[in-house]
Amino acid sequence: VQLQASGGGLVQPGGSLRLSCTVSGLSSVHYVIGWFRQAPGKEREWVLGISSSGGSSDYANSSKGRFTGSRDNAGNTVYLQLNNLKPEDTATYYCAATKGTTVFVHPNWYDYWGQGTLVTVSS
Repeated sequence: VQLQASGGGLVQPGGSLRLSCTVSGLSSVHYVIGWFRQAPGKEREWVLGISSSGGSSDYANSSKGRFTGSRDNAGNTVYLQLNNLKPEDTATYYCAATKGTTVFVHPNWYDYWGQGTLVTVSS
């Protein structure tokens, strides 16, 4: 199983980015995706979760109204759309997967992780 995250970069406050995560090795099973982020010196923080069908997402309070998760099941790619970015959103963003249909908040429940992609919000 492999997850490959991409799409990070430097963006000004108020700007947008779309992160992608390509999943391989899980195409034959149901799995959910969690997006997490970790800022320097801080613990890994849940951003949002995407159900196995891709039809709904569960959002952390800091993400509601600004971040959107989606999923392209045909291509096994998941997305994290980041809008109205703030300097406090600066972090390395990770995608993670776990088999099943339950979206978990705690990172310990996820078995497979991508390498992370850095998002820097700065003027």
